[in-house]
Amino acid sequence: MSSDAGGGATAVVDVRGLEKSYGPVQALRGIDFTVAAGSVVGFLGPNGAGKTTAMKILTGFLAADAGSARVCGILVEEHPLEAKRRIGYLPENNPLYPEQKVADFLAFAARARGLSGPARRAALERVAERTGLQAVWRRPIGECSKGFRQRVGLAQALVHDPDLLVLDEPTNGLDPLQAAEMRALVRELGESKTVLLTSHVLPEVEALAERAILIHHGRKVADAPLSELGLTGRGLETRVAVRGGRAALEELLQEAGAQWLEAQPHPFGDEGCAAALAEVDGCGGLERIAATAAARRVPLIELAPRAAGLASLFRRLQEDQD
Repeated sequence: MSSDAGGGATAVVDVRGLEKSYGPVQALRGIDFTVAAGSVVGFLGPNGAGKTTAMKILTGFLAADAGSARVCGILVEEHPLEAKRRIGYLPENNPLYPEQKVADFLAFAARARGLSGPARRAALERVAERTGLQAVWRRPIGECSKGFRQRVGLAQALVHDPDLLVLDEPTNGLDPLQAAEMRALVRELGESKTVLLTSHVLPEVEALAERAILIHHGRKVADAPLSELGLTGRGLETRVAVRGGRAALEELLQEAGAQWLEAQPHPFGDEGCAAALAEVDGCGGLERIAATAAARRVPLIELAPRAAGLASLFRRLQEDQD
């Protein structure tokens, strides 16, 4: 799979042939990608895929062994300070000073970014409002919830009004409510900023991005709109459940032209039903399963297509490359 980063749109990020090794471990193996201005792009991969290494090189925290990374046309390795002025970065571990008050920390971040006087005060007011930090503005960071600490990290990334916002696992460690709030905030920021979002969780990016770049073992294995990533050129994963035994379900899927992938837990814990994850060829395959079940008088309990899980998606992409 491949995709133009945005046709004639200006490339805010342009990465070419990026390589990086840690001793004998090759973290990046010559990856290329671009991110167009005004887009929200997911940078996906399982743990150890190399995505955090790529982000550290892009943001100037690491030097590449080979290749280049440009931000707004600026070569990061040659002009790191100028490139960093264009980037807001929220690292995965979100390093903060817990003993500092939220206001003091963000004032420090603003000074570090070269802001002073009225410009600094205006920037602090802007990020406090945008990230919803007013309620904890005078509270020590260490006394804030994890959700608010993530907001503080996001605020420091925004304080200098960057062109590019890089978010590395922004909902990592958050509870469901905090994660939902962070996703809403990132979605809002995506309306005015170019956002590069890294995650190993496909549904996380599906909720936020219009396009995704997937890497595995340091190589890019896909680059496409999110609407295409549930399909891998092989079919659509679908959970199918019927009332009856496994044999009845296997016969149904075979007659409908669907491929059995794996058995699934009984729906609703009902041992009188059988369920499986199957691969079908899009909407036509779903229709054939439903029609075949009706013709065979097999009670169809569940027919639920879903986007492929990340591990399954990578497995299929690699099979396609072999």
